[in-house]
Amino acid sequence: MAEITSEAVKNLRDKTGAGMMDCKRALAETKGDIEQAIEYLRKKGAAVAAKRADKEANQGVVEAYIHAGGRIGAMVELNCETDFVAKTPGFKQLAHDIAMQIAAMTPQYVLREHIPQSVIEKELEIYKIQAQNEGKPAQIAEKISQGRLDKFYQEVVLIEQSFIKDSGKTIKDIMDEETAKVGEKISVRRFLRYHLGEAN
Repeated sequence: MAEITSEAVKNLRDKTGAGMMDCKRALAETKGDIEQAIEYLRKKGAAVAAKRADKEANQGVVEAYIHAGGRIGAMVELNCETDFVAKTPGFKQLAHDIAMQIAAMTPQYVLREHIPQSVIEKELEIYKIQAQNEGKPAQIAEKISQGRLDKFYQEVVLIEQSFIKDSGKTIKDIMDEETAKVGEKISVRRFLRYHLGEAN
């Protein structure tokens, strides 16, 4: 097996923000392949997040972000399990990044489960009609409308949006990575976005 150099560990740590030992283990598991090691750490983050999903997360921070000369503002409540983690720079940075995401990308819901069924049905109906108007047979139209609904989720659901600082990751991915680092459940409870002159 290839020797894992401290340089490689540092490189992986810089790219992922994961702990030293986790980076070393990821490189050992993937025989020093940096891309595979990143994937390994992301999967590990998701596994840790799933394990902590039933924990109570009622500590955290409320973070605000003001953009574009004071014309757009966003606030987010990001929760974790302990006050200790809420005070860490990594957690605060995550809250800041998510507030910035909300200001820039205008999500409407935290999770897809929060979307009213009536909204989903209306969207599906529109996509079906579009597909039929494109001359697609009923069965294909059904598949196309489902695919377009998934795209709709990626646009309006905060945790499914592509992260503005790294389009290869979703907001869920960066939350899972922080969960893996701190070993606590992290979740967005709610958010608000204001645009000057817009009615709520």
